[in-house]
Amino acid sequence: MKIEVTAFPRAQRGSSANRRLRVAGRVPGIVYGADQAAQNVELDHNALLMQLKLEAFHASILDFALDGQKFQVLLRDYQMHPWRQQVLHVDFQRVDKNRKIHMRVPLHFLNAEICPGVKVGGGVVQPAMNDIDIQCLPDDLPAFIEVDLKDMELNETLHVLELAMPKGVEPVTKLKHENPSVVSVHVPKEIVIEEEAPAPVTEIIGEVPAEGEEAAAAAEGEKGEKKEAGAEKKEPAAAPKKEPAAAEKKGPAPAEKKESGKKGKE
Repeated sequence: MKIEVTAFPRAQRGSSANRRLRVAGRVPGIVYGADQAAQNVELDHNALLMQLKLEAFHASILDFALDGQKFQVLLRDYQMHPWRQQVLHVDFQRVDKNRKIHMRVPLHFLNAEICPGVKVGGGVVQPAMNDIDIQCLPDDLPAFIEVDLKDMELNETLHVLELAMPKGVEPVTKLKHENPSVVSVHVPKEIVIEEEAPAPVTEIIGEVPAEGEEAAAAAEGEKGEKKEAGAEKKEPAAAPKKEPAAAEKKGPAPAEKKESGKKGKE
């Protein structure tokens, strides 16, 4: 897949000039490498934004058209606005056909649903990486690397050195030494949620009143409680009576008088 990028020389430099370019719908950039001097360029923003959405644009040799010349480049870096769909800056590297290049290319996993570990063992494919760093000559650069999972068994892991690389392509030296895992098939661990034990329920043997009866009984109970409360409040007011005390005082008085009269007659 051939992708062509059109750029224009950029004379002005600096943050102020770059802001003016962005306001005008342009993206500041730079082209370097291949033993040539770095050159400042500018590109159309909307066209570049659409190309950045293509997977192949990030891992392919690009045809770069600049000031009437055409040469091959690689996309090396770009900066996006924190929240807008706006490209702030872009870097391209010239390609020397006789020098190996280092590139990160995506991995495409195939036949995941029919591998024995999934179809028979009930496992799940778990990728450990989605892209890989490779080195090769520019003409051998693949847009992606296919990873065929059709023979993977349950609890099996595929490592970097076991990948089927295209001709002329190999992992970078670091990956060769470390040989990390690329993908594995395992039964997912179950997430156990502990349920709280329900509170003990006391069973009452007897007739269960209907809903209407329960409401009537509750109402009668409330009335009874109110009456008892009213009676308790009235009792202290009726308790103190002074009649018995007065009777006790009046009772002995006549007897004493009679006794004193009898003594006088005697």
